[in-house]
Amino acid sequence: METRQYGFGRRRPARLRFAGLALAGALIALGAQAAPNAAASADEHWVSAWGSAQMVPDGGNVLPDALWRDTSLRQIVRLSLPAHVLRVRVSNVFGTTPLMLDAAAVGRARQPGSPELQLGSARALRFGGETAVMIPAGAEYLSDPVELDVPTGGDLAVSMHFLGEPVRQTGHPGSRAKTFIVSGNQVLGEQWKDPQAVERWYDLADVEVQAPRATGALAAIGDSITDGHGVPTDSNTRWTDLLYERMQHEHLPAMGIVNTGIGGGRLLRDGLGPNLMSRLERDVLTRAGATHAVVMIGVNDLGNLHRNGGEGPAERARLVADLELGLKQLVERAHAEGICVIGGTVTPYMGSDYYRPNAANEADRQQFNAWIRTSGGFDAVADFDAALRDPAHPDSLAKWADIGDGLHPGTDGRKAMAEAFPLDALRSCKWHRP
Repeated sequence: METRQYGFGRRRPARLRFAGLALAGALIALGAQAAPNAAASADEHWVSAWGSAQMVPDGGNVLPDALWRDTSLRQIVRLSLPAHVLRVRVSNVFGTTPLMLDAAAVGRARQPGSPELQLGSARALRFGGETAVMIPAGAEYLSDPVELDVPTGGDLAVSMHFLGEPVRQTGHPGSRAKTFIVSGNQVLGEQWKDPQAVERWYDLADVEVQAPRATGALAAIGDSITDGHGVPTDSNTRWTDLLYERMQHEHLPAMGIVNTGIGGGRLLRDGLGPNLMSRLERDVLTRAGATHAVVMIGVNDLGNLHRNGGEGPAERARLVADLELGLKQLVERAHAEGICVIGGTVTPYMGSDYYRPNAANEADRQQFNAWIRTSGGFDAVADFDAALRDPAHPDSLAKWADIGDGLHPGTDGRKAMAEAFPLDALRSCKWHRP
C-alpha cells in the first residue's frame, strides 16, 4: 500500500454556506433555554458530525403521499463528534416545488431502532427564529443553532412535521436505519404511540456541531459498498462506522466521519442516484470542516458496461481512461478546497451473479486499480482490493469477506476495510485553503 506523508497545513476556515439564512434568530427549547450565538466562537468552527447523500427516491423508496399529510417523521442518526451546540441541514435539493416544513426538533434518542427520546432532551428547531420554514426547490437550509449535549457516538433524533407531500421527494433510501412516522405535530413528543416505520431517510442532509478549530471531518463517497448494502438495520456497522470505532480504540483526535455513499452509484453516469462527479461539491467539498475525503468508486461503471452488452476493446479503454480523468478532476477540485484525498481501490467482483464479469472486465479493474495505486495523484491509498481478495483467486472476494453475492463485503469484510484505511493520512496533509 502506497501512502505519502505530508506535514499539516493551516486549517481552512469554516465556510459560510447559504448566506441568505438568518442564523441569529432566537432559539426555543424545552425550558425556555437561552440561544447560543449563531456563529461559532473564535476558537471553534462548524464541523459535520453526520451526513448523507441525497437523491430522488423511486419505486418502493417513495414515501406514500398520505404519510406526508399532517404527519411527523423521526429519523435517528449517530454522531461521530460530541455536540454541545448543533444545527441541522434540511434538504429539498431535488424538489421541483418549495418544501413546507411546519415544525422540527432534535433530541437524544434512547437507542437505535426506537422513536423514544431521553427525558428532557427535546429541543425545538427554528429557522431565522421561526418554527416553520419554506425551503425553495433545489435548496438546502440550515437551522438556527441549538444547545444540546450529545456524546460522541450518541444517537440523535431529528423530527420534522409536514402538512402535505412534496411534488418530488428528496431523500436517501440506503439509511440502514428506521424512520418513524406518526400523525399530527409530535416533534417534541418523547414517546410516540404505535408509529409506522420505514427504512429510509427523507430531507435530512447533515448535522453540524461546533468543535475546536483543530477538528476536521472525513467525507467517504462511493457506491453501495460505502453506503452499507447488507448492513443489519440499526446496527451502525457500515465500514465507515467501524472505522470510527477503530479511531476511538486507537485514541486518535476527534474527527467527523460523513458517509455519502449511494447504492448503485457510478462515477461518470447517473444510476440509481446522481453520478458522483455531479454531487461532489454538495457531498464533499462544502461539508462543514471537511479536511479529508476517501473515494471508492468504479465497480458499477465497469460492471454496467459489460452487463448492458456491446462493449469492445475501444469502449473498454475509453471507460478506464474516463474513470481516471474523473478521479483526477475530483482530486484537483478537492485540493483547491484544502481537502486531502485518499483513493480506494475497487474490490473484486468476479463472483457477482448480477454483473457476471469476464476476463476483460477483470483486466480493466486491475488496470484501474494499478493507476489508483501508482499515479501519485492521491495523498494516500486505501487498498481495499488487497484487504478483501482471495489470495488463491485474486479476481474474487475471499469467502470470509463476502456477504454472499460476490460483490458486497459482509461484517468481517467491512472490518477489514476499516483496518485497511491508512490512518496516517488523517494525521498529515499538505493541502490548505489560503
